[in-house]
Amino acid sequence: MHIIRTIVWVLLLVAFVIFSMANWEPGITVRIWQNLVVETKLPAVMILSFLVGLVPMWLVYRANKWTLQRRVNALENAARTAAMAPPPPPVTPDPAAVEEAPLP
Repeated sequence: MHIIRTIVWVLLLVAFVIFSMANWEPGITVRIWQNLVVETKLPAVMILSFLVGLVPMWLVYRANKWTLQRRVNALENAARTAAMAPPPPPVTPDPAAVEEAPLP
């Protein structure tokens, strides 16, 4: 699975480099507020928008993975503790305390 992920990332990187080389012209005007205008290159806008979408979802993924890993570790510790505990001794009834039930 790691090789597939690596191949996909390399292909995306090659496509981005080719696109960046073809569009390396200043002239993209980005208006953030009315008084704040930034003139930049198109690849910079693409990288920024990619990171704006990627970073929050990556953080959610890492937090979810951390929470689930903690839960798995807690369950493994509970199972290990239960497996190591000695079984309770068998209960033997006291013959003096046991009375015979009357027959109906």
